[in-house]
Amino acid sequence: MVSKNEILSTIKVDYSTDLYKIVDLLNRTLKYEDLVFGLALDKNDSTKAIFTIYRT
Repeated sequence: MVSKNEILSTIKVDYSTDLYKIVDLLNRTLKYEDLVFGLALDKNDSTKAIFTIYRT
């Protein structure tokens, strides 16, 4: 069975070393609401991060 995640929102923010803590907290707190949060470094600008919210 294929599970598809729906992207609800994406934003580019300034990278900070503690951003992953916020994403981890959101994922642990809201997983029962079928929400998943992602964080990735921008491939073109290492000072930026891309924060994405998914519905599973």
